[in-house]
Amino acid sequence: MLERILTYGRMIKFSHTVFALPFAFSAVILAQRRHQMIISDIFWILLAMIGARSSAMGFNRIADAKFDTKNPRTSKRDIPSGRLSLSSAVVFVIFFSGLFIFSSAMLGKLCFYLSFPMLVVLFSYSYTKRFTWLSHIYLGFAISLAPAGAWIALAKTFSWSVLILSFALMTYIAGFDILYACQDIEFDKNEGLFSIPAHFGVQKALIIASIIHLASFCFFFLIYFVFDMNLMYFLAVVIIGILLIIEHRLVKPDDLSNVNFAFFHINSLISITLFLGILADELVRRWM
Repeated sequence: MLERILTYGRMIKFSHTVFALPFAFSAVILAQRRHQMIISDIFWILLAMIGARSSAMGFNRIADAKFDTKNPRTSKRDIPSGRLSLSSAVVFVIFFSGLFIFSSAMLGKLCFYLSFPMLVVLFSYSYTKRFTWLSHIYLGFAISLAPAGAWIALAKTFSWSVLILSFALMTYIAGFDILYACQDIEFDKNEGLFSIPAHFGVQKALIIASIIHLASFCFFFLIYFVFDMNLMYFLAVVIIGILLIIEHRLVKPDDLSNVNFAFFHINSLISITLFLGILADELVRRWM
């Protein structure tokens, strides 16, 4: 049973939840300033996040199984290697889709109704590389719905202000996904798949990623004004800016050996730094 759980965890890269989850809970912290927070909502938001991400990643692994088998970098994944059958993956996706829908229903009718188009958006990403090099932007958009969804779950209504956090997440995700895609540039070209690195080349792709991450930093900084943050958050934004510079210094057109380190470790620090900055801001606000 433990081995089975670990296999499913590897399939969906559960550790990568650290990218979007801090943004969702950052939205919760900001939303509770204006709206009453119910502790049970936190529990259901967490389950909804787990359900949405797990089902989306599981669906992606199923949709990309044919390509993963051919790609030397991904051929050892659980479905291509035979450690996990396609039927088991389908059951996995159905279960976590159900968990997401049920958790959304527990957060109110609005969340329940929105859960269905949300799954369509998440699942659709798996096919974007078949026809557009803007797939990185679409991935960022799909994941950026997490903080907006968390806000609606807590506030039971929508606010335009949360879009600043969503835009920060969208550009942050899109930027590092471009860096990550540089590893598969030759494979994507051979298989007729679309990506910014395959379309523009590695050097231009890194420039595009830098521009997108500059926009991301601007959105992080804009949060300071939109939500009237204090010095604690400002310091977090400065750290995020430094981490983004380090990330782009690590990945070079003629040396992609540090892509995985930049992808997981640096980006994990950015997400966690954002959450800690917003949390520290809130604690100082209450203490004062």
